[in-house]
Amino acid sequence: MRYGEKEIHDFDIEAEENFWPNEHEKSYTIEIELPEFMCKCPRSGYPDFAKLHLSYIPENKVIELKALKLYINSFMDRYISHENAANEIFDTLYRKLEPRWMKLVADFNPRGNVHTVITIDSDRI
Repeated sequence: MRYGEKEIHDFDIEAEENFWPNEHEKSYTIEIELPEFMCKCPRSGYPDFAKLHLSYIPENKVIELKALKLYINSFMDRYISHENAANEIFDTLYRKLEPRWMKLVADFNPRGNVHTVITIDSDRI
């Protein structure tokens, strides 16, 4: 196993060092684009690719960007549907960050003439 694969394999999103204190009281939006998301179709095993757009207004914590990268990359060898991947990412980050507001858009590349976009917005749940 190469060092990057080991780092992804051993990564734990639950570790507190992945989250830093938000040093600002004002409301501001953090927008992050993750253009190389990959997981595997649970039925066929074919790779699914997506561009993720994460936006949130922090309360007390922000996520360290390398931790986010490792967390997102941890999906590349998982057999998981588009819906389950998007919901798991949103739920995990929302639970850990406890933001004022958060939105995740998972825009999956078309495959087999189907294009899936999953949007989860904390204001709508």
